[in-house]
Amino acid sequence: MAIQDPSRVTPVGAAAEPGLVLLAFHDLTPLRRVEEMRADFVANASHELRTPLAALSGFIDTLRGPAREDRVARERFLGIMQVQADRMARLIDDLLSLSRIELNAHLRPDKQVDLVAILRQVADGLQTLARDRDVAVVTSAPSGPLLVLGDRDELIRVFENLVENALKYAASGKRVDITLALGEAASGKPEARVAVRDHGPGIAPEHLPRLTERFYRVDVSESRAQGGTGLGLALVKHILNRHGGRLTIESAPGQGATFTVHLPMVGIPASENSAIFTRA
Repeated sequence: MAIQDPSRVTPVGAAAEPGLVLLAFHDLTPLRRVEEMRADFVANASHELRTPLAALSGFIDTLRGPAREDRVARERFLGIMQVQADRMARLIDDLLSLSRIELNAHLRPDKQVDLVAILRQVADGLQTLARDRDVAVVTSAPSGPLLVLGDRDELIRVFENLVENALKYAASGKRVDITLALGEAASGKPEARVAVRDHGPGIAPEHLPRLTERFYRVDVSESRAQGGTGLGLALVKHILNRHGGRLTIESAPGQGATFTVHLPMVGIPASENSAIFTRA
């Protein structure tokens, strides 16, 4: 390697030739956006925790004071406090899950899992909620296994979140359809598609692009009443990104909503026949 003559090296800030100026531009926009997102996340998380903490503090003061000897009020307030404590626990659990997923975002899962078995487990696990809401859960899937590379627990979390949302926010439709089918990605490679469709009130189009943002809610009061943390769909998005998949959402007011998970497949199943089983 040739070594340049030090006498001919132009010092930083000095012009190579008289009348010339070197300008260096650095685009800091991405860094600024990350900083803003981090600040917004901390502010939103703090706000979400502050609300139940304020409620707990207020009820504790009341139980120590005016309601100290009021047994009926004490039981009612303790019930509300339990609800608020459960809400904080869910929020902290979702925050920790999101942090773990982001930490491992660059590590693609390398174990084969069967989506058919996962969907059956999710449908069985949500029977009680479906029964309480008087909603029928109808699942259509191939009779044989359908394999993808994935983390079983994380994929269960994905489908639990999507089906729970359908049961909670669209119970008026009285039915949730879960359909597992084969498809083809834009690259031409085979993919598995799991569509969770409800028949509820639907979602206005202006909300659709922001549904996977952290703490974004279409209806804040309804979400909190249903026990939502505002992180469910953000978790879904990050888990699918780690799996090389994606989430698409289709909806219109009065026509229900369909959340479709797209995941790359390991291989084509031997049988593509569908079997339908109902949970109510």
